[in-house]
Amino acid sequence: MSELNINLIINSIVFSIIGIVIMILGYFFIEKITPENTWKQIVHEKNTAVAIVLGAFIIAIAMIVSAAIHG
Repeated sequence: MSELNINLIINSIVFSIIGIVIMILGYFFIEKITPENTWKQIVHEKNTAVAIVLGAFIIAIAMIVSAAIHG
């Protein structure tokens, strides 16, 4: 078994952190462009439709970030 290359581990950690930061920024961007507070709609008013749309946005952003990181 070959030795683990420390650079590969560091790159994975850095890209993971960058991806998480971009996901958080994407959520706040979505929160700004929607007319209502999405978190309030989902948690307090139990709005399933908003939850599905927000989940779709998050999955879409995750796919874009993943494709950008992997090239």
